[in-house]
Amino acid sequence: MEIRKVTVVGAGLMGHGIAEVFALNGYAVTLEDAFAEALNKARKSIETSVDRMIKSGKIKPDEREEILGRLTYSSELEKASADADLIIEAVPEVMELKKEVLSKISSSCGPDAIIGTNTSNFRISELAGSIKGQDRFIGIHFFNPPVVLKLVEVIKGEATSDKVFEQIFGLIKEIGKVPIRVFKDSPGFVVNRINAPESLFFCLVIDKQIAKPEEVDHFARANGLPMGPYELMDYVGIDTVVHSLDYYKNSLSPDYGRCHAFHDLYNRSELGLKTGRGFYVWKDGKAQIPAAEPTTKLDLMDVLAVEINEAAKIVEEGIALPDDIETGVKLGMNRPFGPISVASGLTNSEVRSKINSIFERMGLEVFKPASSIESGKLREIFSIKGFKGEEQESTVAEKQEAQPAQPAGVYETIKLTKEGKVTVLELNNPKLNLINARVVADLERAIDEVSNDRETVVVVIRGSNGIFSAGAELSQFFSSPADFMNFSRRGQSVFKKIQESSKIFISQMEGYALGGGFELSLSCDIRFATEDVKIGFPELQRGILPGWTGTQRLAKLIGMSRASYLILTSERIEGKQALDLGIVSRVYSRDSIGNETMEFAKKLSEDVAPVAAYLAKISLNRGSETSMDNGLWTEAISMGLLYGTEDIKEGVSAFLQKRKPEFKGK
Repeated sequence: MEIRKVTVVGAGLMGHGIAEVFALNGYAVTLEDAFAEALNKARKSIETSVDRMIKSGKIKPDEREEILGRLTYSSELEKASADADLIIEAVPEVMELKKEVLSKISSSCGPDAIIGTNTSNFRISELAGSIKGQDRFIGIHFFNPPVVLKLVEVIKGEATSDKVFEQIFGLIKEIGKVPIRVFKDSPGFVVNRINAPESLFFCLVIDKQIAKPEEVDHFARANGLPMGPYELMDYVGIDTVVHSLDYYKNSLSPDYGRCHAFHDLYNRSELGLKTGRGFYVWKDGKAQIPAAEPTTKLDLMDVLAVEINEAAKIVEEGIALPDDIETGVKLGMNRPFGPISVASGLTNSEVRSKINSIFERMGLEVFKPASSIESGKLREIFSIKGFKGEEQESTVAEKQEAQPAQPAGVYETIKLTKEGKVTVLELNNPKLNLINARVVADLERAIDEVSNDRETVVVVIRGSNGIFSAGAELSQFFSSPADFMNFSRRGQSVFKKIQESSKIFISQMEGYALGGGFELSLSCDIRFATEDVKIGFPELQRGILPGWTGTQRLAKLIGMSRASYLILTSERIEGKQALDLGIVSRVYSRDSIGNETMEFAKKLSEDVAPVAAYLAKISLNRGSETSMDNGLWTEAISMGLLYGTEDIKEGVSAFLQKRKPEFKGK
């Protein structure tokens, strides 16, 4: 059944946010709540939110009335549910209340209507007892605030039909959100399940007097996290944390009942932001965190190992796939990395050792290593790309499918297109084409592919959306200095492949060419730029240095003095300055650079002899790194190699016959 009308039951923060999301995306929405005051407050909040989006330019002023006109407000549950195609229950996280409301919805809605629950913790199958037609009942867990956060967990209950599961997954994509599939109904699903042992861990840190909340939160911020754990729990609400742990105590493990610090705050009604006091005093929406030195009693890997351990259990139990876990944690927790990417930089023994030390320190079974980690199969469990069937009860370790190798020409972050003898390599990692480990891996494969393509003579490297690259993705996780060093060496190696390739590489620099993006351009043979491109090395302002050949290539290109100035000051320059410095060869307008670059590349690919171009690159590059005598020998040897080629005969013949040569690269 096509979904056209949506009803959201419960007009609180989550409910009215979900209603607004659907209204913004063209759906007719009824927002229902038994309390008129809640509806009035929701209406004002939605109007304020829409006005804010108009002010920021996200929506047009003339769309305001149309968006708000899609919303209907009701205090009659039966009437609001009667003609809806999808009803989403979003009442407070109280089991009996949810069951009561779901029962009324089920009795009032049409026989084909899909019923969803926005529960953040409760098992869908546990709530399904109140529903008629349980095959149409599904978990649709938005994250707060729904209008801002992209993540939605789509949860399949024991009776939910595959058809409904996939339909809702597709619907969530249609409204601009990022859905992840939760195949097996388990308390907390993915994000909150990952959070569960982490919350318990931080409760025990206080109970065992390992560190004070402010010491831990300053430690977290010092490690690049946007919020410390106690500030975050204050923000979410101590009552929410306590209710979640109580539920996990009964549904996951009795260990979750071993927390005292949170209950003490709860019993004093110090619930955080909502009451003005929790771990901290809150003023004007901000936590007043006391000054303190970051704790030395904890390690970032303590928290990350707990997350990795729980992620492994989630995969073992067939709840969700590794890629979805990674996406869920990054988007749901507003984090630059998740447990899967962290684990990729660690060995199984490192993770097992850390988890065992936490288990010994905290003394609770919930912190014991997952079976895949205990047996040395962390890599295998995190490489699963699909479950064989949906009948898993306890483990999928023996049912995993190996990750298929990507075929040639298929990349996650790069688009390859070919026009005659020119191949275009386009970075496609929105929004800013940041270069991370995945991009580096794709670049390496793509460079190898075009270098082995005998028909390609010229390669144009550009970025999607009018942006070359704003540099390296600094939010990646590295487990050690050696890990970070190896990432630098990997980038250097990949960029060097461009220099050593037999193809002529042209960089089309527009938007931003910063940091690693600038270094990628420097590795190319020819550089074109727009007049307004922003070029530079901001690394020293980030506490690092250009580590992908930048300190070496720029000095060789424009001289030590100019290179030192650009690197040490982190100054950004534009296209005309880059032309004057000799960094780029030509400058074009933003509107014309694409056509101009391709015309140049096509003409170049027809005019030059491929073998001669390759040997000319070798002579240029080797000559810049050695003595004049050695450079001249390289030049002479290259001339000797060219003497016997078919291309030299064709070039001379075409010159004498006054015709255009047709080089074969032989």
